[in-house]
Amino acid sequence: MPKFQLMFRKKYFKKWVKYILLLITFLVIVVSIGLLYLQNQLKKKGEQTFYKSFEIAIPNNYNINGIDVSKYQSYIYWNSVKEMKIDNIDIDFAFVKATEGLTDIDDMFSRNWSLLKQHKIIHGAYHYFIATSDGKQQAKNFIKTVKLEKGNLPPVVDVEQVFDVDKLLFLNRLKKCLSELEKHYRVKPIIYTYTEFYNNYLGEEFDTYLLWVAHYTEDKKPNINRNWTFWQHSNTGRVNGITEKVDFNVFNGDSIAFNKILMQ
Repeated sequence: MPKFQLMFRKKYFKKWVKYILLLITFLVIVVSIGLLYLQNQLKKKGEQTFYKSFEIAIPNNYNINGIDVSKYQSYIYWNSVKEMKIDNIDIDFAFVKATEGLTDIDDMFSRNWSLLKQHKIIHGAYHYFIATSDGKQQAKNFIKTVKLEKGNLPPVVDVEQVFDVDKLLFLNRLKKCLSELEKHYRVKPIIYTYTEFYNNYLGEEFDTYLLWVAHYTEDKKPNINRNWTFWQHSNTGRVNGITEKVDFNVFNGDSIAFNKILMQ
């Protein structure tokens, strides 16, 4: 075989080897990225997680305990939540985030809502109120998203910030939101907020609403000078079936009082 033909074959052989090595490298990168994505998806979907305790102190003298969640808890195995029982304490109810502002819907709401019903866990939904937006339209966002039924908890308006909105304008928008929800569901909504915010912005004008109050520095009851219905006492609890930390709540009353506040 002539010398130039041998050189020609060697030249193209080296090129093909180079191309094959590049292809193999590309495939290794693609497979690696795929595996990482799959691992992240499995993590996101909340691989079954179990704990030996709730990892927080549960306040004494309250017999009805619950949690509240949103998309930040990602995928939840509600069957495991329901089955968890530590020192005769279990999860009796759950609030889930439904909407925020004028148009936002929580990514996990539909899944959480259907599974809570399927596993027969008493549940309710909340709307995160945005002070810079029209209150009535915010209520309509919640109404078109949440179909409450008999046995559900009343609708909740989570109000925590004013975003530099004039106080009177903020209160007017909040009242319109609450009024629209009450008109539609025929029950007074629950207000969720923390103690300082209630005292500084709401006060006696809203004392006719059931209050769900957040206060993490007390061990017996929240430090607020009005009747309250739910107390969010911790945001670092652990529950089977949930990979992220969870807000914990207690109901201020017995099972008879609890049943009375449910949707009729």
